[in-house]
Amino acid sequence: MAPWTNWAGTEAAEPRKVVTPDSIGQIVQEVEHAVAHRGTVKMVGTGHSFTGISAPVDTMLRPDHFTGIVSVDRDAMTVTARSGTPLHVLNAELGRLGLSLHNMGDIAEQTLAGATSTGTHGTGGTVASLSAQIAAFTMITGHGEKVTASPTSFREIFDAGRIGLGALGILTEVTLFVEPLFALEAHERPMTWDELLSTYDELTHEHHHVDAYWFPHTERVMTKTNDRLAELDGLLPLSRWRQWLDDEFLSNTVFGVLTSVGTHAPRAVPRLNRISGNALSERSYSDISHRVFTSQRRVRFKEMEYAVPREAGLEALREVRRVIGASSWLIGFPIEIRSTPADDITLSTSSERDSMYLAFHVPAKADHTTYFAGVEQVLRGFDGRPHWGKMHTLEADDLAKVYPRFGEFLAIRDRLDPERVFTNPYLQRVLGD
Repeated sequence: MAPWTNWAGTEAAEPRKVVTPDSIGQIVQEVEHAVAHRGTVKMVGTGHSFTGISAPVDTMLRPDHFTGIVSVDRDAMTVTARSGTPLHVLNAELGRLGLSLHNMGDIAEQTLAGATSTGTHGTGGTVASLSAQIAAFTMITGHGEKVTASPTSFREIFDAGRIGLGALGILTEVTLFVEPLFALEAHERPMTWDELLSTYDELTHEHHHVDAYWFPHTERVMTKTNDRLAELDGLLPLSRWRQWLDDEFLSNTVFGVLTSVGTHAPRAVPRLNRISGNALSERSYSDISHRVFTSQRRVRFKEMEYAVPREAGLEALREVRRVIGASSWLIGFPIEIRSTPADDITLSTSSERDSMYLAFHVPAKADHTTYFAGVEQVLRGFDGRPHWGKMHTLEADDLAKVYPRFGEFLAIRDRLDPERVFTNPYLQRVLGD
């Protein structure tokens, strides 16, 4: 039996059994079997988490038969989809229905369950994460029971389960709030480090969505702002040629070559970053929202991302730059900077506070340990919370200090999965048992 691995190659597992269920009844059967035999069961997605959060130990379930939209409620403006639906498939189906999600991250390869369970998020808007757009969900608990949770039914399960880490049950359906199909106008432009810091608050106030990338060892930053358009007529999407040149050839092929060179010849990294930064050019385009939010990522990497309180975000970013400058690290990937509004989800990285997210990357084959550890120490000093699907070293005692409702989540877990049917080594580390 082939081992399970994640996208980045940072985690691997060899489950004893692999099942592709075609019904909820079959999922219940596997859960009950795991309870009876003191085993574990995991429904995996596409493996886009950089941690072992979804790594299967005993029984691995594949979501192949749990895809597609189940129902549409245009009065409530909600759509219910099966949990294994890839986000790019969901976006396409919503588009055909004349509907859109309010916000998205920049990758659309994850399954709906995987993306929501780990707190996948975008930037800006009135809500940033996919989890905060959930209206209800259905899952199978560790008792083999089917539970549908919403703000009016099993509210405490709803609060915790929107980012459930795969620790509370197996999601089978997710109901999302949606909006009429809308378009975004994107404006990408280079700026300097000082310009970014002096205008960042203004940018986030004036634009719906702001995403910035700083190239370490340089003064160069690429900033992308997305703004909603009132009409769908007159859109100016990128031509196929420009899209291929910028997003496929330059952002993937050429960038992949540069990162490979930097991995094998680290001393060249600052010069390569200057080349990349100086090659940045300004462009504007408009398209249906999900085509603007998302992009293709073909260069494989490892990632760590932390959320810090929004009011401390720029200070944290300055300190990260100072630490990088004082170190011997040679960082070939840009650092991504995003901001999100607060939400009310129990273990959301933006729970009860506006946040700034700082994301750090290295090539998949590069050693990340010293760089990530050094930056992590900085961000912990700013009350940082690590993204659940990205690399970090925190354990349960550490996480309880930055999540006021951590104990509440553990109590829900004890109630829904007392036998720890859904556990694995990662969850044992971050949740305590």
